[in-house]
Amino acid sequence: MQQAISSARRDNGLTNDGFSLIELLCIMAIIATLATVALPIWPRGTSNVSLESYAIAAAAVLKADRNAARHRQTEIATEINTSSRLIRSGANGREVRVPQDVSFDTLLTNRCGSHQRGSAIHFFPSGMSCGGVIALSRSGKGFEVRVNWLTGGVEIAALART
Repeated sequence: MQQAISSARRDNGLTNDGFSLIELLCIMAIIATLATVALPIWPRGTSNVSLESYAIAAAAVLKADRNAARHRQTEIATEINTSSRLIRSGANGREVRVPQDVSFDTLLTNRCGSHQRGSAIHFFPSGMSCGGVIALSRSGKGFEVRVNWLTGGVEIAALART
């Protein structure tokens, strides 16, 4: 008798063993429509990893200019323009553009040798430099790219969260 009841249920279609293909397609279409509407308004910006990569790229430009100054035995200046959000190598023209959502600030010397306060860090054939700091931050996280005036060394330091 047990078998007769269960087979009768299956024949009447009263049991539900899963979703049909059309039901799955409808759910996927609804999810795709919601994603299409929601993604453009999803907040986008520079991630912490991207922020760190901008600091690394800035340090790489500075190190390349220092090495070029020592190798070529000539002074080389790395241009830093905070208004156009640009760091440009004086040795090879390589540029790092800082996005608008990143706070970009510099601390440069008032006078360096014969150069008045400007928007550049100068590297000399001896390895020395004018020194300076480039600060990049976003959403309480940030990095400083520091150039030591005596050694010309370049380092990246993480800023403490505020």
